[in-house]
Amino acid sequence: MAPAAMTVASSLADAQPVPYWLDDPAKPAALPALTGDERCDLVVVGGGYSGLWTALLAKERDPTWDVVLIEGHEVGWAASGRNGGFCAASLTHGLANGLARWPGELAKLTDLGDRNLDAIETAVAAYAIDCDFERTGEIDVATEPYQLQELHEMYEQATRLGFTGLELLDRDAVRAEVSSPTFLGGVWDRRGVAMLHPAKLAWGLKRACLDLGVRVYENTRGLELARAGAGMAVRTPYGRVFARRVALGTNVFPSLVRRVRPYTVPVYDYALMTEPLSAGQLAAVGWKRRQGLGDSAHQFHYFRITADDRILWGGYDAIYPYGGRVSAEMDHRPETYLKLAAHFFDCFPQLEGVRFSHAWGGAIDTCSRFSAFFGTAHGGKVAYAAGYTGLGVGATRFGGDVMLDLLSGERTERTELEMVRRKPLPFPPEPVAWAGIGLTKWALARADANGGRRNAWLRAMDRLGLGFDS
Repeated sequence: MAPAAMTVASSLADAQPVPYWLDDPAKPAALPALTGDERCDLVVVGGGYSGLWTALLAKERDPTWDVVLIEGHEVGWAASGRNGGFCAASLTHGLANGLARWPGELAKLTDLGDRNLDAIETAVAAYAIDCDFERTGEIDVATEPYQLQELHEMYEQATRLGFTGLELLDRDAVRAEVSSPTFLGGVWDRRGVAMLHPAKLAWGLKRACLDLGVRVYENTRGLELARAGAGMAVRTPYGRVFARRVALGTNVFPSLVRRVRPYTVPVYDYALMTEPLSAGQLAAVGWKRRQGLGDSAHQFHYFRITADDRILWGGYDAIYPYGGRVSAEMDHRPETYLKLAAHFFDCFPQLEGVRFSHAWGGAIDTCSRFSAFFGTAHGGKVAYAAGYTGLGVGATRFGGDVMLDLLSGERTERTELEMVRRKPLPFPPEPVAWAGIGLTKWALARADANGGRRNAWLRAMDRLGLGFDS
């Protein structure tokens, strides 16, 4: 191994193979599993953000509703406790994706997204959720000339459309915010993203649900969904839940509505967390305003600074397991950790010698339009939301509102959206899905290496609405 590679590898020597956010002595104990049968007005399946927000919003809408939430393991243990803690207002996975898919209702979607993020901030304060919530925004940075041109075009387009709150940064301005020799410029969305501690948000939502009277059962997996008289029944390992309505927030895990399964695939994402930075290291990096950052490559990195002055560095590799199987064996990938560590020191050479304390991965649910989709089953008695594609920290609250709207049967400003009424294209069966995703990843890497130029395969995927980023 070359000396430089040895230095990178040594930075990982002490990295614990667990998500930093979940490695917390203050983590709440799991609640008992469901044993026997229960009856309620609404059963929510899934104890991540999607299920937690849905249960909380249901009780806020009607405190008399009897709500049960079941979680197959522990609240927040999966994607909700493993992500980067970027809580975005965007419901469409960014301006470009929204314009490409719903140009006629983008203004409405933007307004709903802004109101949704405001409501999250209000809920964090109202329920005293200590999750390090900081509405510092996010900077999209360019590290290649073609990315700089694309950022300028995006900023100009957003300005023409009347979007406010964006600030164009030249090389000196972006480096004044966060110092990296790789940064050529950026666009700072000052209000559209909050940074937070993702596991503490999930644990705080769990406590808020309990305080409002939601009955929460952990280590209680939903196994089967079936009609039961005028309502529905969810079978679990030790009992059943009979309910008038069901909300499914299982996301990356196989839906209890089987016809929904082809619309999502799992993609594994990985992240590193540094040890706390010293005062000198902090001064060398800057980052005084604590924004989230992401570079603008197709295979991109996302990174942020934590409340205890660590740097989270994630992204780039997006690994699709053949057959779409979700497995704990995929949660760790040393070859990706080495790659991420090398990229980190390329970005921040002034931090040579910093070591990583944690390294982890996990599956996110991806759909072909890169933003959530919604629907109902069993005559409107069951609602689902899935496909958040890494943007679920904020958008799942909106998804909870949509599911409750759909279960009520009422027309609302949300249910009238084309985004809510239409589904994405499903993924093809294997081995076509494996081959297509692999070819797309290869083409994206080629585009990053060739000034952003997209080849014939990517252009065809764009026309079909099936392009991919990492």
